Amino acid sequence: MTRPASAKRRSLLGILAAGTICAAALPYAAAPARADSLGDTGQAIIHADEHPENWLSYGRTYSEQRYSPLDQINRSNVGNLKLAWYFNLDSNRGQEGTPLIVDGIMYATTNWSKMKALDAATGKLLWEYDPKVPGNIADKGCCDTVNRGAGYWNGKVYFGTFDGRLISLDAKTGKKVWEINTIPADASLGKQRSYTVDGAVRIAKGLVLIGNGGAEFGARGFVSAFDAETGKLKWRFYTVPNNKNEPDHAASDNVLMTKAYRTWPQRGMGPSGRWWHRVGLHCV
Repeated sequence: MTRPASAKRRSLLGILAAGTICAAALPYAAAPARADSLGDTGQAIIHADEHPENWLSYGRTYSEQRYSPLDQINRSNVGNLKLAWYFNLDSNRGQEGTPLIVDGIMYATTNWSKMKALDAATGKLLWEYDPKVPGNIADKGCCDTVNRGAGYWNGKVYFGTFDGRLISLDAKTGKKVWEINTIPADASLGKQRSYTVDGAVRIAKGLVLIGNGGAEFGARGFVSAFDAETGKLKWRFYTVPNNKNEPDHAASDNVLMTKAYRTWPQRGMGPSGRWWHRVGLHCV
């Protein structure tokens, strides 16, 4: 449910809080520039200061400094900020996402890996998408079924789901473009397969980058890159070797087999130690 404070105020700040999306505003507005007129999204992110009203990526820029050069809110008037609107979410569970702002539209991921698109000026819900994550998947994570944010690239939004999927949606309609399971079924992952995805995706050079949670339970870590247009896997990099020092047929094969594996001691916590026998591998 959306509660507007004033139809004349333009939202300048969005905050995703527990159970609520809030926006604060000053009683004047800046003319927006359209991200779709800026060409390639990657270049728009690199030159983010040229269109500071947009927040196109997690952390705003590739350096993720989270600093906005917008100056309508400053030390002289910050005390005048008032609630512009708020939007009640459908859960009182944790909310940890960083919303994106693209051409006046706020894209927010919420608990249970749901996605919402709202008019950033009014808080009006434009569309929402529920990937229907099974409830029993919650026990695979340590710290609630949160989601930390989406990615935007050339008219589409991308986000991970707690059960390990990566989804691409049309940014205007919320219709699904593609969906992929990020957990490789044929990989050497050991017996401890407590994998989740709750991190924010990053997108660069047309590749959607996503890691996986589960290290707190001994799951083997990896990072995957998928083609933003098709969802096809382009490469995968494991962060630790498998327990047999065999190829994963991944980008990490050479460095893990020739350099990393031999650094694991043959006793204690190494390849012959408790972790390899208990879960098949260890993640750092």
